[in-house]
Amino acid sequence: MLGYTAAAGPITVARHEVMKPNLFGKTLPELEAECISAGLPRFRGEQLFYWLYNRDVTDFDACDNLPKSLRADLAGTYTITHPECADEQLSADGTRKFLFRLADGRQVETVLIPSESEEAGEPKRLTICVSTQVGCPLDCRFCATASMKLKRNLTAGEIVGQYLGVQSVSDRRITNLVFMGMGEPMLNYDEVMKSVDIMTHEKTGGLAHSHITLSTAGLVDGIRRMADEGRRIKLAISLHATTDELRRRLMPINKKWPLRDILDAAEYYYRSTKRRITYEYILFDGLNDGEDDIRRLVKLTRRVPSKVNIIPFHPVDSAWPGGPPMQLAATSRERIEEFAQRLRAQNVTVMLRSSSGRDIDAACGQLAVRHDQTGP
Repeated sequence: MLGYTAAAGPITVARHEVMKPNLFGKTLPELEAECISAGLPRFRGEQLFYWLYNRDVTDFDACDNLPKSLRADLAGTYTITHPECADEQLSADGTRKFLFRLADGRQVETVLIPSESEEAGEPKRLTICVSTQVGCPLDCRFCATASMKLKRNLTAGEIVGQYLGVQSVSDRRITNLVFMGMGEPMLNYDEVMKSVDIMTHEKTGGLAHSHITLSTAGLVDGIRRMADEGRRIKLAISLHATTDELRRRLMPINKKWPLRDILDAAEYYYRSTKRRITYEYILFDGLNDGEDDIRRLVKLTRRVPSKVNIIPFHPVDSAWPGGPPMQLAATSRERIEEFAQRLRAQNVTVMLRSSSGRDIDAACGQLAVRHDQTGP
């Protein structure tokens, strides 16, 4: 904390501090509270917020509307630390995958995806897929991130840093953001929502709430909390099966929150927010792509307004040196098209997701850091 009072004059810095707090990742109310507690005017917090997230500064000296003495004292007390982009890969389809190194040496992956549809020769959307945890504890059998297990949650600054870091090297403005990278966002709820508050604030010139989607494996308490808080971002639920027996095999979290509880929470969310639910559904050959699956999927989508995103399965065997925990095969493209048409014939809104970035292991389910240099 800055040691300052209006009467005493300049800020006094505690020289014994070893680890300086990182201001990057703090919301506007947090920055204002920090300034007020140090005896500074509230508007200094607003100025810092602007410099951190609109101008992306990493050095207090760049904040040229702050007095020089204040800049020096801030630099002596705090740091501005962003995730470092350590690597980038480019797919043949234009998808870009970034490897971000965090301050403690941990690493996460982030993906920038241009849409296939175009307008005036340019993709209509440019979507960033961000990570919320280093690894993931949910152990979904079809996801490479599960091979990492959970190392830790990301901070709001590490989440926002992915967005700003990728935007800084993109020649087009990012239009959409999805929390569909490494990790389960609901297990890091507070930091994820802090990042949303930062990225959607009018002073950042960032994203609209309606252009942000949070994807969850079905953590019921998080879904209900989003509803109770009136969160305006979109909700996607990773469904992938229409029976509890199969979903438990694919997604062990279903043992804690079975389909009935998830669908009840989805209905609660819709009744509270009037926002349509998205169900994500990866097709596995011979497991969840049959006629009975179509019938059950039609039935559950009729509980509340919703749509289904059908996703091709992308093999992730390479993530497990000893072999994957469950042998899975992709449904053929022809059957995927037929499955979608059968749903549409029952008035279900269906979107077919592409395999963008598959050649660089950036497609859905493929994100995993193979070489973590920080140990277990």
